[in-house]
Amino acid sequence: MSDLDIRHDIDSAVTVIDGGTELFRYVYRPDSPQLESPKPYLHPIRTRAGRLVSLYRPWDHVWHKGIALSLPHVGEENFWGGPTYVHGQFYVQLENNGTQRHRGFTEIDSTDGSVRLTHELDWITQVGAAFLTERRAIGARLLSSEAWMLTFDTELRNVSGADIAIGSPTTKGRENAGYGGLFWRGPRAFTGGRLVTAEGSGSGNDMRGRRHEWMGFAGRHDDIDAASLVLMVDDPSNPHHPPQWFARSEEFACLNPAPFFSEELTVPDGAAVRFRYGIGIADMEADAAPDLAAAVRSAL
Repeated sequence: MSDLDIRHDIDSAVTVIDGGTELFRYVYRPDSPQLESPKPYLHPIRTRAGRLVSLYRPWDHVWHKGIALSLPHVGEENFWGGPTYVHGQFYVQLENNGTQRHRGFTEIDSTDGSVRLTHELDWITQVGAAFLTERRAIGARLLSSEAWMLTFDTELRNVSGADIAIGSPTTKGRENAGYGGLFWRGPRAFTGGRLVTAEGSGSGNDMRGRRHEWMGFAGRHDDIDAASLVLMVDDPSNPHHPPQWFARSEEFACLNPAPFFSEELTVPDGAAVRFRYGIGIADMEADAAPDLAAAVRSAL
């Protein structure tokens, strides 16, 4: 297997390259409007064969951007984007769309066939108050001729001056809408694809809210006769493991291991919380999901 290369567009983005294929572009200084809660994101994301498996700023939810860490209810702040769910009023546009602001890289390294990016961020409320600090590490490595793996490791520290409860629309009263956390939005062509777990496969309405250690999404591409598989693995040390999943295959494709789906997590002032994930991205069909999950789990 070949080594991975890095291209750094200073003050903008880092791209990881596999031979002639750009596996992903990590935009750490986005130019998103405040309404979309500006945050770093990974897009485009491709398989080793070059097939696109992410979607950027779809018209239905313009704050969805490839893979991003997005939290809709952090105390009274919104680091997801768009309106906030208010029980009894549905979604209301408030002046609470915060920003995840890149402070600086501590590591950009490519060795032994793998890549690691580590940087520090400040989570700032819309009125300019410091709320959280973050240390985030993103890694990439090749698993096989058909698959590669992304790792996402984050430590969030509460610097707000008060305890913070992190939740979801479901913890605020909306049934089966527990989204929040590491969120992947798939291409339009993946709509109607298959969600896969260790216990079987199904649609988003069937799988949403259930607890699984991992979940995959198998979708087919337009223009080419090919399928791809995106699979997320939750680290056993994560709070509320195994997570409930916010997942859809109808209307649009998405995967989200949602640790705050139906239960808030309170982070005391000055304390930190850590989450770690492995994501397998492969030129594979749905029936390869168990083997890909095992490979990702082994390497996580």
